[in-house]
Amino acid sequence: MDLWAITKRVAFYALVLFIVVVAVFPFYYAILTSFKSGTDLFRVSYWPTSFSLDNYAAVLNVGDFPRNVLNSIFVASVTVLLALFLAVTASFALSRVRFRGRGLILMTILAVSMFPQIAVLAGLFEVIRFLGIYNTPWALIFSYTIFTLPFTVWVLTTFMRDLPIEIEEAAIVDGATPWVIITRVFMPLMWPALVTTGLLAFIGAWNEFLFALTFTSSNATRTVPVAIALLSGGTQHEIPWGAIMAASVIVTVPLVILVLVFQRKIISGLTAGGVKG
Repeated sequence: MDLWAITKRVAFYALVLFIVVVAVFPFYYAILTSFKSGTDLFRVSYWPTSFSLDNYAAVLNVGDFPRNVLNSIFVASVTVLLALFLAVTASFALSRVRFRGRGLILMTILAVSMFPQIAVLAGLFEVIRFLGIYNTPWALIFSYTIFTLPFTVWVLTTFMRDLPIEIEEAAIVDGATPWVIITRVFMPLMWPALVTTGLLAFIGAWNEFLFALTFTSSNATRTVPVAIALLSGGTQHEIPWGAIMAASVIVTVPLVILVLVFQRKIISGLTAGGVKG
């Protein structure tokens, strides 16, 4: 192996190591800080110097944080189920049913996702008030589904378009209805794309802050991002860094586990949905 090849390999691994450190360090420091208490919180150290569960006890035993976690689980789960149901049926129509304007509809769906949240916040707030779902989990589910659908429809349409037409024709010959074709024929083949879009939709709903802050006004209906932002200390001007870090770790660990468990399907789903077509 010549010197140039060795240099390129060393540079590649050095770059990978740098990216990993930059990506992982904030989470590592949050975990480190979550186990500190008292004056240790204000000492900069990159290695464990103390171990205390007081911050976790404060987060879980004081206030409505456990309920906020349950709210996030409910909102994110229902958003995923609703978005996937609508996206699967829409992708079947856009990829398998021939009608005029399919391309225009797909481009319109993609264009909707380009609007920033703040641009539609006022209008969406009025719609939610008109529907009578303000300060309820359904306000968040409604708004999250709207912003999740463009991505899920686009990926699933691209994926479903590349499924063999012979499979669908054989099912039609056997007397299968469109719903049977979707649920019994296509969905088992679409698991990578479904897992990918579902997980990304879950993460988006779990971490969303602006809508959760605007469309909920009571502690009982807030989700974890807003609950963490509103954590308060013993006095008016005290910022409970330890409790904030502990809460951040609590809500981040489940997402990390989900990504690690489904990483293979995520990669294959994004590759299939983004490259084919």
